[in-house]
Amino acid sequence: MDNLALCEANNAPLTPITFLKRASECYPNRTSIIYGETRFTWPQTYGRCCRLAASLLSLNIAKNDIVSVLAPNIPAIYEMHFAVPMAGAVLNPINTRLDAKSIAAIFRHAQPKILFVDRNLETLARATLHLLPDEEQRNLLVIFIDEPDRPKRISSHDQLDYEELIRRGEPSSSSVARMFRIQNEHDPISLNYTSGTTSEPKGVVVSHRGVYLNALSVIMGWEIGTFPVYLWTLPMFHCNGWNLTWSVAARGGTNVCIRHVSAPEIYKNIELHGVTHMCCVPTVLNILLQGNPLDMSQRSTPVQVLTGGSSPPAALVEKVQRLGFQVLHVYGLTEATGAVLFCEWHDEWSRLPEKQQMEMKARQGVGILALADVDVKNKKTQESVPRDGKTMGEIVMKGSSIMKGYLKNPKATSEAFKHGWLNTGDIGVIHPDGHIQIKDRSKDIIISGGENINSIEVENVLYKYKKVLEAAVVAMPHPMWGETPCAFVVLEKRKTGQGDCDDQFMTREGDLIKYCRENLPHFMCPKRVVFMGELPKNGNGKILKHKLRNIAKSLVINDDNTIGIKH
Repeated sequence: MDNLALCEANNAPLTPITFLKRASECYPNRTSIIYGETRFTWPQTYGRCCRLAASLLSLNIAKNDIVSVLAPNIPAIYEMHFAVPMAGAVLNPINTRLDAKSIAAIFRHAQPKILFVDRNLETLARATLHLLPDEEQRNLLVIFIDEPDRPKRISSHDQLDYEELIRRGEPSSSSVARMFRIQNEHDPISLNYTSGTTSEPKGVVVSHRGVYLNALSVIMGWEIGTFPVYLWTLPMFHCNGWNLTWSVAARGGTNVCIRHVSAPEIYKNIELHGVTHMCCVPTVLNILLQGNPLDMSQRSTPVQVLTGGSSPPAALVEKVQRLGFQVLHVYGLTEATGAVLFCEWHDEWSRLPEKQQMEMKARQGVGILALADVDVKNKKTQESVPRDGKTMGEIVMKGSSIMKGYLKNPKATSEAFKHGWLNTGDIGVIHPDGHIQIKDRSKDIIISGGENINSIEVENVLYKYKKVLEAAVVAMPHPMWGETPCAFVVLEKRKTGQGDCDDQFMTREGDLIKYCRENLPHFMCPKRVVFMGELPKNGNGKILKHKLRNIAKSLVINDDNTIGIKH
């Protein structure tokens, strides 16, 4: 059998851009994109992407050139997930919540040839460009994206407009064939910068093959049928929207794009368009709770919600499901090309009490099919920990969907891939049924008197207190034990006849500490509870614990067990 050679007929490189071509051929009458009054079908989206790719090639974009985009969840950024790699270039979606200084650092590192900018972010873009050296500014072609239903705003600085670029594209049949025929499936398709919650952001390079496998694994893991109606509540700049940009095309679905994520906007679009699926970080689950819920009792099925980015407390999942959502928890990271663990539901779990069901849903789950292996290992011995749901270790994984590496950072790449695995830095356990559960980030473990305290475990108890909206637990100094937990809490606002009133005045620090002591071993209980109007978060909605640790370091427990301020 060794003489059976690979050839063009049996060896087509894997790439998710082929999902677009298939959708246009197999679902010609299906709506591909909804954005306000704008509607496109899959053949229309296919044509627009082909013309955009042709225009990029006419601008001398070459293989592996970086094309950055600074835009919210609008049709243009969705189209660029196909058109940019169709031109052989590498897409670089920029977090719109970053400041000019952070974006300029990304540009200096990535050296993009073209920057697409949503018109509403023009001020941020120009502030960013002013921070770049003159030569880099001259070498970067800026193209503005205007709203489709608004007239183009003319500026002497503008060279091209996004829609004009699409109109002028003239792809030939031979050039279109080449667009969908990549040379190597290991070529890069996207450059995604990490959120930087524990360190400086790094440029993660992911491949056509990795994205293709992950996008299909998401379809299987989430059991997405044909024609889903997907609401874009997760930013497409966040790990390519966990690859749902490509997965929705593969199922002939409809992308409902929204510029701003708010409870009224979410509920409005669910009702208008019959949304079936959406992804979000747990912060958005809290947004749903704060809005005026939609009556979804007449729906035949609940809205399917994929949540990840941080561990959703079981109490939060329970509250959201009562509104008519079905929550599935996943775990992933930029370096793994998106979601890689799915909390696959077992039928027997449905017979458990509701509280236990929610605890099961809060697990991270089992590896997707694209992974060759996933494990929890002792960091010192590199041996697999027992599958007892108790012994902790670092979550590691390997497979074809893992990143190629960090751009221009061989040292960090080598460190991430040491021992032949992607080392996540997340600490977890593995249960007898194979489900993995995160206990903490390695940097978030609190060591008190030699005992390891999992901040997530303490946070889960705090979330069960009926007045707590958000909670984060970090280490604070202790004169005897070295460290002790300190809780930062946002309380739900209660309605009064005079409007919203902060419940902080009704819930005291002592109430929460007493509650924790009734539900946790005493050494795990916070010695201090700090009430805040909101918790500090990064652009992806993750809580910035390093900022909270800095606050906690200024708090000192004196020998007489009183709280003081470190000067």
